Amino acid sequence: MQIIRLLYIELKKSYKGFIMNEKNEFLEKTPYRYKRYIGYMIASIVALGLPFIRIDGNHIFLLSFDKKQLHLLGTAFDMQELYLMPFLLMLLFLGIFAVTSLGGRAWCGWACPQTIFRVIYRDLIESTLLGLRRIKNKQKDPDLSKAENKTKKVIGLILWTCLSILAASNFLWFFVPPEDFFAYLQDPAEHLFLIGFVLAIAAFLVYDIVFLKEDFCIYICPYSRVQSVLYDNDTYQAIYSTNRGGTIYNDHHEKIIFKVKDLPEPTNECTTCESCVTVCPTHIDIRKGLQLECINCLECVDACTTVMGKLGKPSLVQWSSTNQIKNNIPTKIIRKSSIMYFVALVVVIGLLFVMGGEKEYMLLNINKTTQLYKVKENNLVTNNYVLLFQNTESKVMTYELEIVDNPDIKITRFESFSLSPGKLAKKVIILETDKILVNDNTKDTPITVTLKAFAKEDPTKVVVFRKAVFIYPRLDKLQQ
Repeated sequence: MQIIRLLYIELKKSYKGFIMNEKNEFLEKTPYRYKRYIGYMIASIVALGLPFIRIDGNHIFLLSFDKKQLHLLGTAFDMQELYLMPFLLMLLFLGIFAVTSLGGRAWCGWACPQTIFRVIYRDLIESTLLGLRRIKNKQKDPDLSKAENKTKKVIGLILWTCLSILAASNFLWFFVPPEDFFAYLQDPAEHLFLIGFVLAIAAFLVYDIVFLKEDFCIYICPYSRVQSVLYDNDTYQAIYSTNRGGTIYNDHHEKIIFKVKDLPEPTNECTTCESCVTVCPTHIDIRKGLQLECINCLECVDACTTVMGKLGKPSLVQWSSTNQIKNNIPTKIIRKSSIMYFVALVVVIGLLFVMGGEKEYMLLNINKTTQLYKVKENNLVTNNYVLLFQNTESKVMTYELEIVDNPDIKITRFESFSLSPGKLAKKVIILETDKILVNDNTKDTPITVTLKAFAKEDPTKVVVFRKAVFIYPRLDKLQQ
């Protein structure tokens, strides 16, 4: 009997050890919150550092209304070349739609500035630094009846105001390059509009993050309304398993389960602890099903993982698909919608690179004067043109002009000239010939001439070709 008793004790210890190991398996998983924090730090570093990175004197991305330029991946495009902007916008929206189709509102929970700013203010400043609230309870506002908490609230507001000014400045650095931005700040009286714009953005961020909070995501942001039409049963999202936890809400979205004893089946695992509810930043109950307010931050997944992990069970709320959780069908990453978005993105990116490859490093417009031609002595035929040059490079260029396809036509009244970066210059040129180019007594003849304009400093790179029409008179006019 003693042997049997000892064996029972050992088996009991082994069982407890097994259970603890199983618990640890669930509890030792890195919370999604920490993964999000890493993503937020990377996004913040990229956003702050990107405006300062330059390639050959040009920025990675800059839309300068002052200089009338678009900088993209180190290449400067003039305002006349803003045909690239539609492709960038299409790339942005297609990218967000593709992410939504695959991962739900992953953009909202993991990359949106609104969410990042709220985490900085609520989780970092108010919770971690000042101790005004608990990170795991986002439903309870700080108790401002205490003088100590009021002081902390003011301190938090001051800290966030400073960060808002930095964020507003960072936003403007993509439109006003940092080197110009800080130069303008040295003479604030001459740049009151810039300073006012920064302060206006900062004031909006203070109101948005401190007072409007997640109501911006729920009521103002249109993305929450768009997302529902992009979901399907294979879309990854935060999903509560009714098969394991039990049905908490009826078909009319009315809550019917408040306590564990109210669960209809004894196998239902939901503890009704409400941890997934109290931690939600948008104040929803994930057990209710898909809701527009859900930003896929996965806070509810972390909360349920902690509770169920202590019981040696996996979380009832998981980042998965409807097919996987409710229908027990493996999630399909490669499907019609994902293929469609992938093809569309490839096409847009391809068009962007093709159009970007047609970048011209100088701009030249050719306009013919109202006088078609003029016949001078010795049958000299002249045509007048007005040329508009623009230097799109970052240094002074000296321009030359020549005809490449018709040696019988010559250029007169043009001398090489230098042009500063971003400047325009208007030049009048004359094309003339004393040769008999067309033997026609019935009508004037247009002749296409190719003009080559190039910079002496870099004739292979800074070069453009333009077509001009040379009007040659009918032969009887030459014989007069």
